[in-house]
Amino acid sequence: MSTPSPLDAKYARLLDVLRGLPGVVVAFSGGVDSTLLARAAKDALGDRAVLVTADSETYPAGELAEAKRLGQLLGLRHVIVRTEELANPAYAANSTQRCFFCKEELFTRLGPVAQREGGAPLVYGANMDDLGDHRPGMRAAREMGVRAPMIEAELWKSEIRELSKTLGLPTWDKPSFACLSSRFQYGDPITAEKLRQVDAAEEFVRSLGFRQFRVRHHDRLARLEIAREEMALLWQDGRHEAIVKRLRELGYIYVALDLAGFQSGSANLIASLGRKTSGS
Repeated sequence: MSTPSPLDAKYARLLDVLRGLPGVVVAFSGGVDSTLLARAAKDALGDRAVLVTADSETYPAGELAEAKRLGQLLGLRHVIVRTEELANPAYAANSTQRCFFCKEELFTRLGPVAQREGGAPLVYGANMDDLGDHRPGMRAAREMGVRAPMIEAELWKSEIRELSKTLGLPTWDKPSFACLSSRFQYGDPITAEKLRQVDAAEEFVRSLGFRQFRVRHHDRLARLEIAREEMALLWQDGRHEAIVKRLRELGYIYVALDLAGFQSGSANLIASLGRKTSGS
């Protein structure tokens, strides 16, 4: 009998964590992490697993449609709830603790769904990589008793992608995703109008064939972060000119390319540089 690979052993550990629960309500965004967690919940618990996706101004319409499609593909019950992050002035002010208020709102709205499921625990897709970054949302999860089974199974992002590919999940190579509020620098107040502006800008850039990128909002300036391996596309078939034209139509005056390329969580650079400066 062959010995399971380390990755297979981790997936088995994830299933064991989930089997130890009476059922689960999975916070489901349709991203790489939550999709693998949803698949594991189905493998471990069958119809005692339910997916819940939050719809709000911070969540692109295209991602909501994708989450619905994935929910059908997984064959699990899928509930859509409305969240109102912007109604909380502490969230809209966009401090470095913004993600805390986001997750607090999310898990508060998911609570009634969990109660209807007989008090099933809430779980979400945080993984080992998240432990090394500025993640106030994880504090909200801990304070509200929300579990992170993939951390309990010690799964890293690269392993989640590998498992997703092995299991035939279409999200295995999906680009990293974050809510639209992450496109704003801390301290820049977030409004529904600004979110719509960024969403429309990114939808256009995506329509030109780019996969891993962000449009960062700086008042009248849009800073485009594109994965380095995709930058060459900018100068082909008039893409850069089309991007400038469309983003100006959306209200930006200047469109800049960030030479550092795509950086997940780049808004945290200000916080980290501030700490270094104050400590020097």
